[in-house]
Amino acid sequence: MERQTLEIQELHVSVEGKEILKGVNLVVKPGEIHALMGPNGSGKSTLSYALMGHPRYEITGGDALLNGESLLALAPDERARQGLFLAMQYPVAVSGVTLYSFLRAAVSAKRGYGEAARASGNQRLHGRLIPARQFRQEVNEELEKLRMDPAFLRRYLNEGFSGGEKKRAEILQMALLKPTFAILDETDSGLDIDALRIVSAGINQLQQEQNMGLLVITHYQRILNYIHPQFVHIFLNGRIVLSDGPALAAKLEEEGYDWVQKQFEEQR
Repeated sequence: MERQTLEIQELHVSVEGKEILKGVNLVVKPGEIHALMGPNGSGKSTLSYALMGHPRYEITGGDALLNGESLLALAPDERARQGLFLAMQYPVAVSGVTLYSFLRAAVSAKRGYGEAARASGNQRLHGRLIPARQFRQEVNEELEKLRMDPAFLRRYLNEGFSGGEKKRAEILQMALLKPTFAILDETDSGLDIDALRIVSAGINQLQQEQNMGLLVITHYQRILNYIHPQFVHIFLNGRIVLSDGPALAAKLEEEGYDWVQKQFEEQR
């Protein structure tokens, strides 16, 4: 197996004692785009939060490996440093913390600035935060790609943001953190058609520039008109029940999930 992979092996996850994921298997390699589709309540978001280490989601069986190493013992920030990123479906608002301050702190932590760097004797990283001039140049370049006003950085994180603004802020964060693998949890929700095009264009550019592996979680075909997966998986009752190419997403758009449910029940 190639070293750089995100590999999910027979993953079982419970929430408050109820089993939600019932044996998920999936491998994502750098440069690949996988779409994970399924009805509400099938467990798609549970998978994303479990992979990122949300404490509410208890992994009761199986494993998740990033570049050959298990994620299960790692805290969420350690998973991020290893190259995993989650664009959340419902980003949290944080009053009193500007988007600029949040992004600068996140990028600094990801790149190793701070106490650990000082202890290692690395002179380049002796500041707790990335130098302001360097960071401002980087963030301005990404703002331009996403057609975001620089004044946006002075607003409190996600406070009063529209759906489109929240999702652009998530993609801006992804652009600056440069993960190896990114999970996009219903990034299309709350976006109008113009915002969807802009956000999708930003995702595509990042994915191509960084050879990023993407897991795109969605209910609908529409985001897949802009972000083109090589692989489409149907998630049902806590596991992947069917995998195929892009034509599978188009079939779901036309026929819904009833036929999948029927086929799954017949196989049981």
